[in-house]
Amino acid sequence: MTVSASTRTIAKTAAAAKSDLHKRLRLGESFIEAFLFFCGAVSILTTLGIVFVLGKESLLFFTSGEVTLWEFISGTEWQPAIGRFGIWALLNSTLMVTAIAMLVALPLGLAVAIYLSEYASLRARSILKPVLEVLAGVPTVVYGYFALTFMTPFLRSIFGDEIVQIYNTAAAGIVIGILVLPLVSSMSEDALHAVPYALREAAYGLGATKLETAIKVVLPAATYGVAAAFIVAISRAIGETMIVAIAAGAGPSFTFNPFESAETMTGHIVRISGGDLSYDSIDYNSIFAIGLMLFVMTLTLNIISRHVVKHFREEYE
Repeated sequence: MTVSASTRTIAKTAAAAKSDLHKRLRLGESFIEAFLFFCGAVSILTTLGIVFVLGKESLLFFTSGEVTLWEFISGTEWQPAIGRFGIWALLNSTLMVTAIAMLVALPLGLAVAIYLSEYASLRARSILKPVLEVLAGVPTVVYGYFALTFMTPFLRSIFGDEIVQIYNTAAAGIVIGILVLPLVSSMSEDALHAVPYALREAAYGLGATKLETAIKVVLPAATYGVAAAFIVAISRAIGETMIVAIAAGAGPSFTFNPFESAETMTGHIVRISGGDLSYDSIDYNSIFAIGLMLFVMTLTLNIISRHVVKHFREEYE
């Protein structure tokens, strides 16, 4: 009898515990879940809306009869007044400015990240990292006038006034590199700092120096984060507007000389949209075609970034 009573007691206790495990309705958590779902849905719908508008207006541009898709993607002259819409006049300067920016931001940003992660003390890291991140908070229009009033005169003093024009892509690219430097250094430093310390200790145990450990052990282990930082920085540089609008130039030019003026895709959009353009004109619709090209470029970079991150995570994890 005692065993039977104990068994019934245990069964009742288990049933009560099982009933307590059932999902209960918590209004607070349900509200938070619904709110987060709403935010995600708004983000997705906003992106779809942007794609829809760009696609619709770009379709009007290509079906106007004044320009073909082949002319748009293969031409090197952008002169809407005479019906020339070759995107390479704008795309070439955009890529050139981005390349100059990356030559500045990537090595410097990686060097800063290695120092903060491997060499800096906690006190130095707590001071230097916020100082670097302050650069990201400076308005880009300030960077634009910095490029025009400081960087351009500096380049002209080195290479000569006859070589370096007042508006040039070199000054704009260098300052954009300074702009994205905190992004590269911060993301790369986070990736390096996340590498397990056991890898460093193993390298030190084998007789490696701190520099050898940082370059040959820590950096390869954090390649996925560093590569993602580089690609995000490239996307940021391609989409920069105010610096190139102020310092690079205000006329499309297909040139490979970084000391000459040239207009980027974003700079052209700013200049044209600020003028007296009639709605549904070929010039107005060309803005959306350029925007669609920028969207495709940044989307491609984001896809590459996800692939790179996935590849290296599989390799090192």
